[in-house]
Amino acid sequence: MSFKDYLHEKAEESRHNETASYLMFIAGAIFFVGGILETLCLGKNPEWLVFIPYYVEPYPGAVLGLSLIMSGFCLIVFGLSVGIYYSRNRGWYMQELRKANALEESMMFRKTKYNKKTRRKNSKYKS
Repeated sequence: MSFKDYLHEKAEESRHNETASYLMFIAGAIFFVGGILETLCLGKNPEWLVFIPYYVEPYPGAVLGLSLIMSGFCLIVFGLSVGIYYSRNRGWYMQELRKANALEESMMFRKTKYNKKTRRKNSKYKS
């Protein structure tokens, strides 16, 4: 496997991981909203911690709502941070792939230029 193929495969892998992390972000957003709706639908007035509703007294759905809110928030933060990480990795792989392609093209250009010169010299001697 050449270095160019390796970079191409790694860029594809990073693209896949980036997509999976953004799907994780979307799942976290759904859990977060579901937890907030679950907590607000209990019918009592909840306590608020910035934008997160919670109950101090035990209610049947309060634990489910709070667990959905916390897991959703964690998935949002983790999915977004990992998505940015893989996006930067993919950018680096693509930059290195461009460098490898430019190097290969310059080598091919030099090779064809050299071949043209040698053909001209050989054609002068054959005549």
